Amino acid sequence: MQVKDRVLAALEASRGTYLSGQALAQQLQVSRNAVWKAISQLRESGYPIQAVSHRGYCLDVDSPLLSPQSIARHLTVPGLQVEVAQTVSSTNTLLRQRAEEGAPEGLVLAAVEQTAGKGRQGHSFFSPPDTGLYLSLLLRPKLSAQDALLLTTCAAAAVALAIEACAGVEAQIKWVNDVFCRGKKVCGILTEAALDLESGGLQYAIVGMGVNLFPPAGGFPADLPQAGAVYTARPQGLESRSQLAGEILNQFFAFYPHLEEKPFFQAYRDRSLVLGREVTVLERGQTRTALALDLNPDFSLQVREADGRERALASGEVRVKL
Repeated sequence: MQVKDRVLAALEASRGTYLSGQALAQQLQVSRNAVWKAISQLRESGYPIQAVSHRGYCLDVDSPLLSPQSIARHLTVPGLQVEVAQTVSSTNTLLRQRAEEGAPEGLVLAAVEQTAGKGRQGHSFFSPPDTGLYLSLLLRPKLSAQDALLLTTCAAAAVALAIEACAGVEAQIKWVNDVFCRGKKVCGILTEAALDLESGGLQYAIVGMGVNLFPPAGGFPADLPQAGAVYTARPQGLESRSQLAGEILNQFFAFYPHLEEKPFFQAYRDRSLVLGREVTVLERGQTRTALALDLNPDFSLQVREADGRERALASGEVRVKL
């Protein structure tokens, strides 16, 4: 770990409190000149670090910048390797490359902007700078391809619970992978996986979550009428992006060791946006209307078709008028 990363970790651990250059140098076992250079590098990267004579250095308590250290302040999960980039093509794409290179489970990549964000079925994902949180997890679960849906539903429940804990707003889940607040979509989830042909199970999986935290300047594009944000305006005095990232990871990895037992099923079902509603089912290029009745234990959606017959949807997409 570079000196600037160690200095940042020390400042993050004492946000709002001044640490002298001498104290930092002794704590990190480096020279005071190395501390000064690290502070200069961090400031150049945009970190709001105050310096006061005879007091030392202090990281602004309300700093909105995302870093591994700022996320770590909110983490209760041990053993995760969190990396942060301000701008990436796609967190899923980059993490998939790392997976192919043999990176271990528990690698997390977070970003605040994507230039080529990915959605389901080849769609792009609107990822403007400084208004969202884009987070991907590398997993190596002992799971069959048929059970891969558990990763997506686990992530949806984790995001919904994290939003409620951090922002205090109700979150709902549109089957199977979208999270809504106030009737608007605030999060999309994309799970990609590689199959182990010998075992028939997953070699690895990448679970990507894109969360709209704040409305972008000028609002969302006209071709995204359902898009919304967790916060209707940028909150003051709140380290919202790092806090939400940490809480999503806490929620997800609390469920993950018990994935096949589905401990998140009730949380997911309780927050369903579609149950009891008339939905439009998109399947194999065709659309039809059905009534969403219930969520089955395998997370398939039980619907009643227009002819009165019931069936379980294991894949596809549904739309609902709000």
